[in-house]
Amino acid sequence: MGFDVVEKRRISKSYRIKEIDSQLIYYRTREEAKLISEARKNGVSVPIIFDVDQEKGIIIMEYLKGKRIKDIFNKIGEEERANICKKIGISIGRLHKNNLIHGDITTSNMIYQEGKIHFIDFGLGEINSEIEAKGVDLHVLMEAIESAHSKFSNFFKYVLDGYKSEYMEEAGSVIKKIDEIVKRGRYR
Repeated sequence: MGFDVVEKRRISKSYRIKEIDSQLIYYRTREEAKLISEARKNGVSVPIIFDVDQEKGIIIMEYLKGKRIKDIFNKIGEEERANICKKIGISIGRLHKNNLIHGDITTSNMIYQEGKIHFIDFGLGEINSEIEAKGVDLHVLMEAIESAHSKFSNFFKYVLDGYKSEYMEEAGSVIKKIDEIVKRGRYR
């Protein structure tokens, strides 16, 4: 129909029992498409889904012509970097306000296009209302920034500023949970 698209295809794993593999592909495809749709409904920029084939494990979605945040984060000015981090935090706040967990929030899974941050790859996501899940979601991003953008790891504070402005009611509990996760050494 004249749109540039991406076809995300879940590949069968030969080490799994065929019936279980088929069920996993079906379920994970359905869940990812559902999470992307829910994110869009709640004001988070994500690719438009054009078609889903759960049996084959295929999601056909909009191709975003922007750049990965990972590829531009270290090259842009401080003001723009802070602004992008705040936008990231606002979007995560919208997800969490609606109990949507991305599952793999890294700068590789965000596309910057026309001033918007688009989240991609909800393959590890879930619907979960627990503070722990939300804390882990943000902790993954904190670790990703520290790892891939170590010179600018202090910019995570702008992510939290955006997050707090959007998810006012429980942001404090989630941020406290991040500190607990770091202290217990679960991910370090």
